[in-house]
Formats: sequence, structure tokens, C-alpha cells
Amino acid sequence: MASSSPGPLLTVRAAVVLLLAFVVGLLAGGLAYLAHRSLPTAVLVAGGAAGSALLLFHTVIGR
Repeated sequence: MASSSPGPLLTVRAAVVLLLAFVVGLLAGGLAYLAHRSLPTAVLVAGGAAGSALLLFHTVIGR
């Protein structure tokens, strides 16, 4: 009974796109926090930046 190993959970491209989006969100959130000293504002800015970066990197990085 031969069992084939399952494929990877994420492709390398998906991991790179998600990592870059996370880094952009982290940096944008940190800068927003330093500018306004408000955690809710920083979280909202980080989420918006990460979402936008995710769409950008998904289209820019080739398949």
C-alpha cells in the first residue's frame, strides 16, 4: 500500500507574496503608530496597507 505524500501547503510564490504583504503592513502600521500614537489607527492603516500590498504583489510577481 503506497501512500503519496501530500503537496506543500503553500507554494513558494504564495509564501513570498504573503510575507511581503505582512512586512508592508507591519511597516505602515508602525509608522502610523509613531505619527498618531493611536493603536486603533495603526491597526486600520496596517490592514489597509497589507491588503493593498497583497493585491499589488499578486499581480506583479509572475506565476
